[in-house]
Amino acid sequence: MTTSSRSLAQRILPALLLLLTVFGPISMDLYLPALPALTLELSAATSVAQLTVTACLVGLAAGQLIAGPLSDRYGRRGILLIGIVAYIATSLLCAASPSIELLIAARLVQGLTGGVGIVIAQAAGRDVYAGGALIRFYGRLTVVGGFAAIVGPLIGGLLNSVTDWRGLFVFLAAIGAVILLTTLIAFDETLPIASRTAGGLGRTLSDFRTLASDRVFLGAILNQGFLYAALFAYLSGATFVLQDIYGLSPLGYALAFGANSAGFMVLGFVAGRTAGRSLRGTLSVGIVVAGAGALGLLASGLTRMPLWVVLVSLFLLAGGAAVTSPPATTIALVEYPQIAGTASSLLGMVRYGFGGIAAPLVGVAGATSILPLGIVTVTSLALAALAFVFLVRPARVPQPIATGTITTIH
Repeated sequence: MTTSSRSLAQRILPALLLLLTVFGPISMDLYLPALPALTLELSAATSVAQLTVTACLVGLAAGQLIAGPLSDRYGRRGILLIGIVAYIATSLLCAASPSIELLIAARLVQGLTGGVGIVIAQAAGRDVYAGGALIRFYGRLTVVGGFAAIVGPLIGGLLNSVTDWRGLFVFLAAIGAVILLTTLIAFDETLPIASRTAGGLGRTLSDFRTLASDRVFLGAILNQGFLYAALFAYLSGATFVLQDIYGLSPLGYALAFGANSAGFMVLGFVAGRTAGRSLRGTLSVGIVVAGAGALGLLASGLTRMPLWVVLVSLFLLAGGAAVTSPPATTIALVEYPQIAGTASSLLGMVRYGFGGIAAPLVGVAGATSILPLGIVTVTSLALAALAFVFLVRPARVPQPIATGTITTIH
């Protein structure tokens, strides 16, 4: 790569890394406004149709678990390019699926390939940033990824007014093509050969054991796992709550999520700044805010509440999750620069794995009850709080570094 092209890549790389984080969230929920129509067209039960969400979440978790260690060993760029090409192909397969069974299988593979972008973004950021710049980057990274999870239904609702669910998957393939082109132009290898790990499966398992034995790391990823379980339960169940119970149109559903999107961005941005002063304090505030939203949903399930109560509860749940992401990600990853891919993969696996378990639970009572959503989110927030109180809070957590720079891309 010439000096001028290398300079261009360095300028574009931060934006590309942020863009890579939308892979998973937007894959999971862009088509959510069309889920009721998909359920009807493929003659599927509500709980079976929601398995398309679960399959993607499980794939996202497994994909990160695989891609992270591989990128530590073989480098970031090659693994990323393979993942993007496979993502485009499986998105088109989803669009052409003639049955719910094939769609579920295709969504699993789509999740596997989408997970590559998430873990590479986090690991490559750890490669090129240091100090305070690293902490701010993780804040932006988690906010953009979470924002994509919220704004996905908004975009999906707008697109669903002009196309069907199959067209939404074609749109995902087009997004993948744009990311592929940008990656070919802007993503130079960030992990030099001298810094890569060796030793194969044995080394990977040893790294996993090292991370799992770290009390603070374990507490941070469990906290995020349970919070993401609540977040994805909300994303999976809200479309039925707002459309089937409260009668909103797909466009009305999308507009209702617009307020959440704005709040998510603002609260996530603020949290990225305040986390530099108090990681544990910011994390605890996020848990309390999300917990208030979960309790509101539970109350709405026990007693019929006005629409505005449900919307406020969803806002608090999503906003609280946004507040927790920057400090928890920093706590989990900042101490492991040598195995950033592996550490990122465990964080991502827990986030999306727990989400995959929680998502179908909100449909067990069909599409006419909010109570399962309230129960799942309250339980998840209680477990997230316990992980924080007993594992993260009593222990010494890494303190942010006041200054930092972006290093040269190798």
